[in-house]
Amino acid sequence: MITVEQAKRLRKAGALWVPGAGDRFVVPDRDMDDDVFVVSDMTVEVHDYPGGKVIGFNGTTEWAIDSIEQREVIWLPREEQLRALLGPRFRHLEAVPDGYAVRTTDATYSAPDAEQAYAEALLDLLNG
Repeated sequence: MITVEQAKRLRKAGALWVPGAGDRFVVPDRDMDDDVFVVSDMTVEVHDYPGGKVIGFNGTTEWAIDSIEQREVIWLPREEQLRALLGPRFRHLEAVPDGYAVRTTDATYSAPDAEQAYAEALLDLLNG
């Protein structure tokens, strides 16, 4: 997973996020900096009651935040999202002794984690 610092740098550099199911994010500055949240559809269950079936829409936690503005959270893009943002400049990912290396048309970016290597490549592209 990319670091929150990398994610903040990606946002500042202009990486655009359209939230979708499966996307990860953190809520900074609310004593939840270490908690990673995942965008997901509500769980839908069918309950059998004596009067018939009831479709229940259930939240995931009792303490959940009712809502929060997108600009208040930090997106933690997944590997395939970072690769897609690199577009045609991406060449390949390879395992290296200390982690992974992402090769683009312009350079190679190494990190202990594949997503971190992708993030470094994207940061260079966006800031270049």
